[in-house]
Amino acid sequence: MESTGAGRPGPEIACLRGVLSPMLLRSAAARAAELGIGADQVLLRWGVIDEESYIQRLAASAGLEVEDFRYLGRKDCLLADHQLHRAAESGMLYIQDGGRQVLVVAPRGLAARRLMQSRLTRPVFGSRIRLTTAARLNGFIAQHADKVLAQRASDGLKAAHPELSAAPRSLTDATVWRSAWDFLIPILLCAALIAIPVLRLEGLSVMLSLAFVSFAALRLVACCIPRRKTPELAPLADRDLPLYSVVVALYREARSVAPLVAAIQAIDYPPEKLQIILALEPDDFETRAAVAKLGHLPHVQVVLAARDGPRTKPKALNCALPFVQGDYVAVYDAEDRPEPDQLRLALDAFRMHGPDIACVQASLCITNISDSWLSRTFTAEYAGQFDVFLQGATALRAPLPLGGSSNHFDTRILREVSGWDAYNVTEDADLGLRLARFGYRSVMFPSTTYEEAPARFGAWLKQRTRWMKGWMQTWAVHMSTPVDFWRSAGPRGFLTVNLLVGGNILGALVYPILLTQIALAGIDLADGRRNSLFENWLDTVHAVSILSGLLASMVVGAAGLAQRGLLRNVWILAATPIYWLLLSAAAWRALWQYAFDRYRWEKTEHGLAKSEHFKPAARAGER
Repeated sequence: MESTGAGRPGPEIACLRGVLSPMLLRSAAARAAELGIGADQVLLRWGVIDEESYIQRLAASAGLEVEDFRYLGRKDCLLADHQLHRAAESGMLYIQDGGRQVLVVAPRGLAARRLMQSRLTRPVFGSRIRLTTAARLNGFIAQHADKVLAQRASDGLKAAHPELSAAPRSLTDATVWRSAWDFLIPILLCAALIAIPVLRLEGLSVMLSLAFVSFAALRLVACCIPRRKTPELAPLADRDLPLYSVVVALYREARSVAPLVAAIQAIDYPPEKLQIILALEPDDFETRAAVAKLGHLPHVQVVLAARDGPRTKPKALNCALPFVQGDYVAVYDAEDRPEPDQLRLALDAFRMHGPDIACVQASLCITNISDSWLSRTFTAEYAGQFDVFLQGATALRAPLPLGGSSNHFDTRILREVSGWDAYNVTEDADLGLRLARFGYRSVMFPSTTYEEAPARFGAWLKQRTRWMKGWMQTWAVHMSTPVDFWRSAGPRGFLTVNLLVGGNILGALVYPILLTQIALAGIDLADGRRNSLFENWLDTVHAVSILSGLLASMVVGAAGLAQRGLLRNVWILAATPIYWLLLSAAAWRALWQYAFDRYRWEKTEHGLAKSEHFKPAARAGER
């Protein structure tokens, strides 16, 4: 990268001489040399000067015009509709003005320095360039490309890879099988499960029991797989750190805004290389007001999600994706509190595992453990899932059904696979499997994000229903073409989607069915129609299935609690049989919604925790 010498102001801030103190300019130049970026970016991120004032002075110094887009319309933009998102990604836009082609630039990185150097060596070059601010450029794109960007956010995956999207589809010859598949799944599954205890369908009952046991066995195997030792890497110097973006989709989260931004700002990463994007809904005025109350934050950008299309988190994330500037992007939720070193550890994971890694997933840990027995159970469930099971899945090189938060993506790959599916209500799990179909891997890495769990049944049921419904969508999407899925994701992916995603759903749906079978046997025993509870071999199969599933869940949960140093809460695992009945209620509710209200997004309300048990700084320091 170009250097102007430590402490010596470069050409990009020469225009500020006499405006800012020489000492401040030298400090900015020294920091820029340390980070390998332009000194203008340092001053802007420090909040010393606003971008509008800087662009005006830079343009006057360079003899360039400033484009404010006041008199430009869509016809003046030379990009086709399907290319408009690239202007937001690059910070550059070609326009036609008076028969001339002009490049409008919103400088980022080292662009201002390079532009000034080119202007000095090739003065005529400047007649083809105009400067603008990122806010003006993004505003022009949002105004004239809103329909295009909205369609891309909602239907980008459907347009690029229709077979991989859960979006509704018109009934045509090409989609008649898929449409019939989506329609028949809930009907056939519901009919089969209800018929088992009524008609005593032994063959189907055994198949479901085997699926139940296989899911339990997979969890135990992943729990026991030895973890691979990862080599220690020399930490990256701040100069070598890439630009990192953080995206958070918020809806009705006014009380979470200030703590969230504070938690992200507390991350140990150069603020000059950190971009924060808050994706908000246009009619969520309370959250928008809460963001406005934070005042001017140079590294925070607000993106309004499109009104068109489904109102879902993945669509909001897709609306933000064109404006992501970072080489890597992290996704957080409103209540998240990541450990301070998480971004650096994520980069180490990308460096360690190779170029086929598209995403690294941090562990999630519940903070409001003592709010209720549900939050305690949630804690054990998350500990088992993220600290044990997914770690084993990483060691097995299996595709990861990602968690909805603390995913860190290679931005280029994320765009290559068309981002998130706006119609899938568990977009995270779907994306993890889709990455595998494109030949990429996801891995866990040793960092934690602390978040709040629903502590009351109503909120928990809505959240878990959405998860179950999304897993149904994910299974249906990928298994609608099982041969293609096997070829693209391989046997590991095929087993993951069927044993993990499908097994999770089926286990929750089947659990009360198996209990019913055993209850019927108990009734027969009480009526004298049999000599023992397990006189029938099928009843023994049912009992073994239930016990193996419960045992696997308890073992994995206990191992996770031990990993977290929370074994004092292990007693809550005794409530697993009851908890599974609640999971079954959510699964059956999800099956109903899958059939009749597939794209409904039941939002999880945050900021209700009564207790809080997290010390991210302490945990980071323990490593």
